[in-house]
Amino acid sequence: MPDTSATTIDETPAQRPSVARSGRIDLLDALRGLALVAMAIYHFTWDLEFFGYVAAGTAGTGGWRLFARLIASSFLFLAGYSLVLGHSPKFRARPFLLRFARIAGAAALISIATWFAFPQSFIFFGILHAIAAASLVGVLFLRLPAPVSFLAAAAAFAAPLYLRSAFFDTPALWWVGLSENIPRSNDYVPMLPWLAPFLLGLGTAKLLHPMLAARWRSAQRDEGFRKLWIRPLAFGGRHSLAIYLLHQPLLIGFVYAFSLVVPAPVPDPAQAYRLNCEQACSSQEAAISCSAFCGCTLDRLKEQNLFEDLNQGKIDLRTDERIARIATQCTMEAQSGD
Repeated sequence: MPDTSATTIDETPAQRPSVARSGRIDLLDALRGLALVAMAIYHFTWDLEFFGYVAAGTAGTGGWRLFARLIASSFLFLAGYSLVLGHSPKFRARPFLLRFARIAGAAALISIATWFAFPQSFIFFGILHAIAAASLVGVLFLRLPAPVSFLAAAAAFAAPLYLRSAFFDTPALWWVGLSENIPRSNDYVPMLPWLAPFLLGLGTAKLLHPMLAARWRSAQRDEGFRKLWIRPLAFGGRHSLAIYLLHQPLLIGFVYAFSLVVPAPVPDPAQAYRLNCEQACSSQEAAISCSAFCGCTLDRLKEQNLFEDLNQGKIDLRTDERIARIATQCTMEAQSGD
């Protein structure tokens, strides 16, 4: 994740407490570093799945899916919190634009790299894109009361539940997050609902940071507080953008090298199909039983001698009319409960 300004405050008794720059706060850097560790654990699991060492669909379902969402939320929350610390009591345009350029440039680099590595699921709007875009929106809330940020966060969170429309299905609008069909991407973090944790962090900083910073300074006087565990995490948090860009190529390179020595076991094609099918079905939040639908399609593919060709990539799922008929029939059966 990108580096953000983590600062303490200057308190003047005769004035309302405000946030002013006077140095980084180790705790915020450590929290960001902890989020980086969690992200590396998740990505390592994704790499193991990609090379076949864990079951297909592991990283995108169940507890791992929730884990990934919590990681993304934590980065966005901390980015919103730090935006307030870096631009109070006065907005500083030049540092903001430089930071935005670094994040947006890194996001563009991720898009280009994943386009070549995973053209069918490249990252066109991932966590870095979301932080860059949310930062632009966040500037509009810097001078507004904290409750306004909380209300806007609630609206951003609820928007995909009520405002989805086929109008947003065009690729040019996928970044909004209101499309009816969820696009394929290895890291999809659209503005809605992911603007919500960013605005929550921004509002929390405006509301609570003066009090929290005072307690933090008091705690720092205790030598026992600065335990060894916080130092490496804080160091990682201060260099989060570089770590974000480097960690996954290193991890995936390590797993690839390991696979050359100890190849992963060959998965059962039918089991792999069901897992991938159920993962895709659940990601679209379909109003049917994904287990029933995927079991039905697997049976029909085998009955019509299509499964082997599909498994070998000889059939295009998007254009083959036989696949479309099977999907329609199995959707109806899953809806009826037969």
